[in-house]
Amino acid sequence: MNAPSVLNLNKSRSERQNLIHQLSGVEESIQAILLSVIAGCELSETDAVKLFGATGAELDGLIATADYIRKQAVGNQASFVITRNINFTNVCYMGCKFCGFAKRKEDADAELLSLDEIADRAEEAWNRGATEVCIQGGLHPNIPGTHYRDILKAVKARVPGIHIHAFSPFEIWFGAAKSKLSIAEFIQDLMDHGLDSMPGTAAEILDVEIRQQLTRDKLTTEQWIEIITTAHDLGLPTTATIMYGHIDGPEHWAAHINTIRGIQKQTGGFTEFVPLGFVHYESPLYQNTPNVRPGPTVEENIRMHAIARLMLNGWIDNIQASWVKLGPDYAQQMLQSGANDLGGTLMNESISRSSGGKHGQEIVPEDMVRMISAAGREPVRRNTLYRVVEEYEQPVDARIDSVISHSETLIPRSINDAQLIATSGRVAL
Repeated sequence: MNAPSVLNLNKSRSERQNLIHQLSGVEESIQAILLSVIAGCELSETDAVKLFGATGAELDGLIATADYIRKQAVGNQASFVITRNINFTNVCYMGCKFCGFAKRKEDADAELLSLDEIADRAEEAWNRGATEVCIQGGLHPNIPGTHYRDILKAVKARVPGIHIHAFSPFEIWFGAAKSKLSIAEFIQDLMDHGLDSMPGTAAEILDVEIRQQLTRDKLTTEQWIEIITTAHDLGLPTTATIMYGHIDGPEHWAAHINTIRGIQKQTGGFTEFVPLGFVHYESPLYQNTPNVRPGPTVEENIRMHAIARLMLNGWIDNIQASWVKLGPDYAQQMLQSGANDLGGTLMNESISRSSGGKHGQEIVPEDMVRMISAAGREPVRRNTLYRVVEEYEQPVDARIDSVISHSETLIPRSINDAQLIATSGRVAL
């Protein structure tokens, strides 16, 4: 009866030894950092900055170490959730420079969905197998603070069993101010009316100087942290995100992840960490500001997912690769660089698309299964809180040709192809 565990132990030791042997060819200072992580030491902010500069054999070593740590933390399963994004209004007057989503009330394409329309979309998602709806919107000046509660009530009345993952910290700040309630009172009221979890978006970069340039400090780093920790203290789980590849750099990335880790040590309320590369195509920040980069490079995306895995090891098990930002084939490769989740099938997504995102709005579950299998992982469907709700047989044909057809642009099939495409100007990643 003990044979399987002994075999697994021997296999784990062998994998560790193989990894250590691979790292013998890595530059000494990088090797020492990676070996310390393998030994169970916490990756410091300073060492993370150094890893963000890894190239060649050092990058290969980083990827291999992140993949090893991923397997130790969560095994070989890689997951996705069936969800629907409902962006209930695109009207917003906050003026965040990076955002290509916001409209003015008088714009021809301004939108504010009725409560019935929101509930209709949630019901349609439920009927198509979704376990979750993700509801976010702009900060519309005409909606009262009670509108957020009314959205929850409308959805739960129509689809009582669906998990509502809704309202960014910016929306929480806005709704609490409109309602003349404290942050804790406002969040508790939403929980009492059906809010099940909260997206940790609006984080951007949790750096005062960078944040002031992105958002004019409308929601400060301190306010974002207060809202997130208050949610956690009330028992409301959230995700954590980072948006990178614009006017930021490795020192900001490492500090941001370190801040997320510190919050998790305090509250334990984060379910996942989601790196979100800056989408520049229609962004006012890119169009109107000098020296803004057109999103992260191929290697920066790889490093971000890998270093997040190492920095958050033991604190946040789930690292998500966003296929909406990366493209399906490219996100698939992140599963070999520390990530263990591909996010949701979505059904609708308009925020990235409004900023010029090129990777469509929907991938069906069968596509997710093929993508995960092609990356050498065991595909599972999860719920919002990462409980497995369905396991799949790996398809004989794990190619992702059908996924390619869902995309609206050329998707690189390998890292080398991605580098070639990016430098040729055919698509910016």
